[in-house]
Amino acid sequence: MSDATVDPRFRRKPPKRPLRLSWADERIRGIVWQILVVGVVGTIFYWLWSNTAHNLEVRRIATGFGFLNREAGLPIAEHVISYEPTDTYLRALTVGVLNTLKVSIVGIVLATILGTTIGIARLSKNFLVSKIASFYVEVIRDLPLLLQLLFWYTVMQGLPGPRQAFHPTEGVFLSNRGLRFPALEWEGAHTAAVVAFIAGIVLTWLYGRSARAKQMADGQPRRVWPAAIALIAGLPVVVWLAMGAPWTIEWPALRGFNFRGGANVSPEFAALLIGLVTYTAGFIAEVVRAGILAVNQGQWEAAQALGLRHGSVLRLIVLPQALRVIIPPLTSNYLSLAKNSSLAVAIGYQDIVSIANTTLNQTGQAIEGIAIIMAVYLTISLSISLFMNWYNARIALVER
Repeated sequence: MSDATVDPRFRRKPPKRPLRLSWADERIRGIVWQILVVGVVGTIFYWLWSNTAHNLEVRRIATGFGFLNREAGLPIAEHVISYEPTDTYLRALTVGVLNTLKVSIVGIVLATILGTTIGIARLSKNFLVSKIASFYVEVIRDLPLLLQLLFWYTVMQGLPGPRQAFHPTEGVFLSNRGLRFPALEWEGAHTAAVVAFIAGIVLTWLYGRSARAKQMADGQPRRVWPAAIALIAGLPVVVWLAMGAPWTIEWPALRGFNFRGGANVSPEFAALLIGLVTYTAGFIAEVVRAGILAVNQGQWEAAQALGLRHGSVLRLIVLPQALRVIIPPLTSNYLSLAKNSSLAVAIGYQDIVSIANTTLNQTGQAIEGIAIIMAVYLTISLSISLFMNWYNARIALVER
């Protein structure tokens, strides 16, 4: 029915009823019940807080976060930023947060790659590839993650010592002290080049959007790749050259009972990362497989009728549509990986849980320590959820 045939009286919104201060009005009842629920919840929280504060005062246990400015005296073997035992508890906890973020971010990237590969392999027409992928998924998902972490840590500790370390190539050593390999001596020029690289990516994205908008306006295509090469590759190189172009490689060498120099991946970090990646990849593989199967078979048939190869159909047509099904459960897997990283304490990797536990044992302020751990994981989880929800909304189908 067109708008011209609709009676104008039916277009008007029904008039709002005036609010009556009577229990018979459902809006008044709703407001009263909400006030009562909020009051009960607030009363419970107040009672818990006052009772806790009274018990702490009776036992003469200090409260507050003033301990964060005291000297920690806590050794941390692996840290992203500089740290000494003479630093404060605040810096020690910051190191723990960064260690948690490091294993979570790297784990999410690697688990996504491995899980997507295995999920696609499960749909392969090759019998052997499909069955191997299925076997991986079934075995990995049925074993507890803690057991897998202990297994990989045992494997790392079973490697030979530094003097008998595996030496596959020049400057690379694998032993029970971890993986040691050559590293670039980081200077200010390298930091500036990385900043320029990130700025180049952002500028390329903005230029690409502008080029697409102009093409939609006048129909003239514009090349983006020359600007992308200049901004992403050329700009960092120019910045690096302008700041002296430092390029010094630090090579590891055996000194006494351990290696010195170069970069090192500790056994604890390696075991935790391998365990998290392999375990989470099993769940991501099923999510990817289900998302691909959710795409109508007609999409495959139509693309193959146009002469597209199987890989091109999967990459250009099926996966972009499957993402709308994959993203929501994939977000849950990302959250699980980040929270499962708290099991690092079982194999000695010093993440936020391990360092906070040591802190509360030294200071006796357990409530503050637990609150810090909860706040860190809540922030990480909310950040992952916000980013994935934004991306999910960006790729969602929009009705015209």
